[in-house]
Amino acid sequence: MFAAKGARAIWLMAALILTACSAADVGPINSHAEKAPPPSPEFVPDPGDDGSMVIGLAFSGGGVRASAFSYGVLRALDDIVVDQKPYRRTMIDNVRMISGVSGGAITAAYFGYRGRDDYRDFDARFLFQHAETSMQTSLASPFSLSRALAGGVNDRNTFARWLNDNLFDGADFTRFKWTNAPSVWITASDIYNRTPFIFDYDTFAALCSDLDKLKISDAVAASAAAPVVFAPVVLAATKQDCGYRRPTWLKEALSGSNPSTRLTAYANALQSYHAEDGIKFVRLMDGGLTDNLGITGFVLERSASQTPHGPISAEQAVKLRHFLFIVADAGRGQTEDWGASINGPWLGPLVEAAIDTGMTSSSRHGLDALKFAVDGWKERVVRYRCGLPLETVRRIRGSTEGWDCRKVDFKIEHLEFSDLEPNVASHLNRVETRLSLPREQVELLVEAGKTVVRQNMAVKQVVGDIRRAAGLIEGD
Repeated sequence: MFAAKGARAIWLMAALILTACSAADVGPINSHAEKAPPPSPEFVPDPGDDGSMVIGLAFSGGGVRASAFSYGVLRALDDIVVDQKPYRRTMIDNVRMISGVSGGAITAAYFGYRGRDDYRDFDARFLFQHAETSMQTSLASPFSLSRALAGGVNDRNTFARWLNDNLFDGADFTRFKWTNAPSVWITASDIYNRTPFIFDYDTFAALCSDLDKLKISDAVAASAAAPVVFAPVVLAATKQDCGYRRPTWLKEALSGSNPSTRLTAYANALQSYHAEDGIKFVRLMDGGLTDNLGITGFVLERSASQTPHGPISAEQAVKLRHFLFIVADAGRGQTEDWGASINGPWLGPLVEAAIDTGMTSSSRHGLDALKFAVDGWKERVVRYRCGLPLETVRRIRGSTEGWDCRKVDFKIEHLEFSDLEPNVASHLNRVETRLSLPREQVELLVEAGKTVVRQNMAVKQVVGDIRRAAGLIEGD
């Protein structure tokens, strides 16, 4: 009996030692700002071209499956030439906002980091690499199990470090500020406030923290931090005075004067970061828990706007002919067969089904919110345009020839595997949600992303209209 007690004591001591070892590098990833950080820009960048087309991109979660699919979407858009004067432009040049969550955040962040001319090596630098070699991927060992029980098997020393060393080259958020760069929104989940967490200046101002000093790799790793596989990514809410002043939209949301419940929830989360009686640490996990499509950045920006045309500028609103928002959704369709039997599912499939059910339901609600926001936005933009004096229109457009204040088109295109041939979609639906995939699966996913863009009727219509206006093709 003594021997048994001694063995249990030794086992318990070993478990405690392993658990202590498991609490390695969990943050915080941010630093305190001595003076008030800048607010988020009121409008997305305006490169000063003809402004007839504005494109927004949102890339879903789904590990490398999502990274590869969204990369294929980018490459297909880059193949479509929309104008030759005053210089050659493809649809990529019209991307003014790009967002992502989890695997999609990796692609979005890399495009934001490298720019429209240098992002094309993403396949070689990430998709065909095996980032999982940096991670613990099994719970078979007591060490991994103890880490899982302590909050997560992997910490910042695994995937985040791999991203920093191999993909983002140690870059911080200042690298998103190249000439004519789009707004980049990376989404994680605040698991205390149960809200999305957007890596933008308003959020970090509420933390009295400098977003520009944050490593891109840490933000992306937070967005991809799946529960159990990763420990939460931690930020400090220091409560030190940095001269922070709440933006107007936040005050209105807290007062109840903004009808958006999503914006109000986000405002309450930001308030908890700065209030004296608020939380001291923010814990972030996979953005897919609150928004698996990566659309929250745009929806919040539109809800928070103090103008009828934001997040595009007044000049962009006048020049605009087409707003196209593309959601690249690498979510998997149903592949299980237990729906035909009285037995099952067993524990593994049951847990996976429960997670997929929550994410799919949330994605449907998110798409509805996006469509509602865009429909309301279009009405306000048209009203704004039609209320402008012709002198203002002439100053912005250079002429009032062909001006029709109501002639502006807003489209949301949800691109997914079901847009493909059934046998291809079925194959892609069976691709695992991992951070490493076989090369043949990656290539198939990239090609799938290209295909859904090429065959999309809305994209064809928008491109045809822009090309006719530019004189590239004949037509009315």
